[in-house]
Amino acid sequence: MRISSFFYTIGQGFKNLGRNKWYTLASIATISACLFLFGLFYSIITNFQNVVKTAEEGVSVTVFFNEGIGEEQILVVKSDLEKRPEVREIVYVSADEAWEGFKEEYLGEYADGFTENPLADSANLQIYLNDVSMQGALVTYIESIDVVREVNRSEVTATTLSGLNKLIAYISAGIIIILLLVSIFLISNTVTMGIAVRKDEINIMKYIGATDFFVRAPFVVEGIIIGIIGSLIPLVIIYFVYTNAISYIVSKFTMLSSILNFLPVEIVFNKLFPISLAIGIGIGFFGSFTTVRKHLHV
Repeated sequence: MRISSFFYTIGQGFKNLGRNKWYTLASIATISACLFLFGLFYSIITNFQNVVKTAEEGVSVTVFFNEGIGEEQILVVKSDLEKRPEVREIVYVSADEAWEGFKEEYLGEYADGFTENPLADSANLQIYLNDVSMQGALVTYIESIDVVREVNRSEVTATTLSGLNKLIAYISAGIIIILLLVSIFLISNTVTMGIAVRKDEINIMKYIGATDFFVRAPFVVEGIIIGIIGSLIPLVIIYFVYTNAISYIVSKFTMLSSILNFLPVEIVFNKLFPISLAIGIGIGFFGSFTTVRKHLHV
């Protein structure tokens, strides 16, 4: 009995699509348009976040030590700092490595005039963070270490990148909420029209003892189907648009592509596909369920 009811519900859900085809097509088209805009927005934001993340990975805190501090003591401090939650990676730069880097970058052939290393006390630790917003807490801790002479950090860069991350999060949340509300409204209208068209049939079903679930379930199935179709269509379009757009930019604007590290379409779709599908199904389910509960009075 339960199996037959299940198949009846599914069948009625598909029948509802045909009975209300113009409203169904309008809802699918509108949901597809909403999710297409969401997908484009997500693809752009994901790449922008990748650019910000790459920039964050290049931000480091450089720690210099008091004169006479040996490599062994510095490595002890390094080991201690590696346990901090703010730290992603620490690179130890010896005094000799610091001098070699300085010669290569600034002196060139003129470095031959130096017989000794003028940066003998310049051994340092370059600390890369998990999140640039944690820089302040880490610097405060490092400055409390007795053997530390100086801590160099880029506060403006860290603040800017942290602000960008928050701005992206707020904008993303706002757009997602708007798209959800618009799509739910459209699904609700479609289901309401479906109820009006089948009002007499529903009254008969209720009269002969059909339960609320038995009557309402087909409309919920209809909404879910609309949501699935409405999410798959824009995903296919976005896949080809994104692939061709990135290929075009890389081939025509080589300078831009060297600055911006575009994510492969597979990485973008690893999250975009399940998110869009979940949004489509969620909109279809909650939009239909809420509308039926509110408007189905039989």
